[in-house]
Amino acid sequence: MAIGSSIIGHGRWRITVTGQGNHAGTTSMSDRHAPVAVAAHITLAAQKAARSTPSARATVGRIVPVPGGTNVIASSVDVWLDVRHPDDDVVRGLVRTIVEETGEVVAQEGCSVPVREESFSPTAHFATGLRHHLTRVLPDTPILDTGAGHDAGVLAPFAPTAMLCVRNPSGVSHSPEEHAEPDDSPKRSRPCWQT
Repeated sequence: MAIGSSIIGHGRWRITVTGQGNHAGTTSMSDRHAPVAVAAHITLAAQKAARSTPSARATVGRIVPVPGGTNVIASSVDVWLDVRHPDDDVVRGLVRTIVEETGEVVAQEGCSVPVREESFSPTAHFATGLRHHLTRVLPDTPILDTGAGHDAGVLAPFAPTAMLCVRNPSGVSHSPEEHAEPDDSPKRSRPCWQT
């Protein structure tokens, strides 16, 4: 179990890479304007930027080429980028860095790359008083920020909010392997709701 200190800031950006659709067999490599190549560089730039920034996370979670044929150079590719960090300014800076890192490939491929912010949730800090109460009731419980959004983050700006995280032995999330042992939840949290 862990006590949440905050939910780190996170946002999602849609990057639409537009090139020129064409036939995969009849279009020479020098005549291509291939948005999929740019999308691949965006993915690598996201990994590089996040790995070089402590506490950062960056993920390309969805890529949709249009028209999506196996023998077609796509005319466009939508790339969804998720970026997270405890400092909201760093989140936005990482997005700029990722886009700038792909500038050379964008120019080589002759593509355009508009970026649209689809959502942004600033860092949500939990109530200090509630957090102190939880540390008194659960004295050996670590205090951690979380990179995952939760309902508690939506409520935090409007009401005193706290969060307990239950142990997940698999260590994976958003996967069928995610689970908690039956004894963990009620046994560990009982002191909190009894006080």
